[in-house]
Amino acid sequence: MAGWSYQWVSQLSFTPDSWTAPVDALRIAPTSDATDATVGQVRRLVEALGPPKKVPPLFVFDAGYDPIALAAGLQDVAAQVLVRIKSDRVFYDDPGPRRGPTKGRPPRHVRRFKLSESRSAPRPDAQIQLEDPRYGTVRVRAWHHRHPKLHGRGRWAGAENPIVRGSVIRVDVEHLPNPIGRTKKTLWLWWSGPGAPDLELCFRAYLRRFDIEHAYRFVKNTLGWTTPSLQTPEQADRWTWIVIAAYTQLRLARSLVDDLRLPWERRLDPARLTPARVRRGFRRLCATLGTPASPPKSDTPGPGRPKGTPTGPFKRYPVVKKSA
Repeated sequence: MAGWSYQWVSQLSFTPDSWTAPVDALRIAPTSDATDATVGQVRRLVEALGPPKKVPPLFVFDAGYDPIALAAGLQDVAAQVLVRIKSDRVFYDDPGPRRGPTKGRPPRHVRRFKLSESRSAPRPDAQIQLEDPRYGTVRVRAWHHRHPKLHGRGRWAGAENPIVRGSVIRVDVEHLPNPIGRTKKTLWLWWSGPGAPDLELCFRAYLRRFDIEHAYRFVKNTLGWTTPSLQTPEQADRWTWIVIAAYTQLRLARSLVDDLRLPWERRLDPARLTPARVRRGFRRLCATLGTPASPPKSDTPGPGRPKGTPTGPFKRYPVVKKSA
């Protein structure tokens, strides 16, 4: 939303479509830390899901999040975290048991592993190879129990640097769906959570993360999420939840509306209607539904503000700015 920073949590499916299921939205204040807000949002959502499941929920994040800080903040939460990382990161292995009489502090970081140096990479702890109709042969490799070397500044200033362990995952594909003008790159992911990662699930879940971009574009351009000029944070929160409720209503009506396509649009399977097609046919369904709203008010203009009524200037709020 223009002027406000919001973070959505949406449930995704493995069906290749543009539908998502938003379950939570959080407004991040300019004075709050984005990582702390994300950790708190994930904690509240996991608690709302009830008792721990056999397979913990998997939260997928893009490269704009701090994977190590998320892993450290969610160590005691029954949830999996999957974050894309840059190819220039450096990780280390845990030292083994010390043999014989030794002096000094035991080492904390051994076997340096730089992601960009593929020739010197250690042997992976787990790997799979699968066939995908869009990417061809896909090879996924993982190195477990790796940790970065944290420095005493920023989030980790003033305390002993902790050891945050996780799994480093590398994904290599044979080709891209549309290779024209695109460079095939290696995908690196960071996974943390209880147990061991499911490599095929991590690969396919990160690909499905891009579906939420279609949902953002739909709620902005079609449902008008960023259209109104709101003045207060409370107004922004109410309007955001109204948009989420409207989007959820459209998602639940997918199998109840007709496909009202334009003359130049091709016919779609009724079970795979896009959000724009469902919204176009929702007006026919809306006429058959009841409403808890009161009858419409008269459109006659009111008396307006009495003369001489003082009105002060609007209250100003700090502008959300991204750091360089």
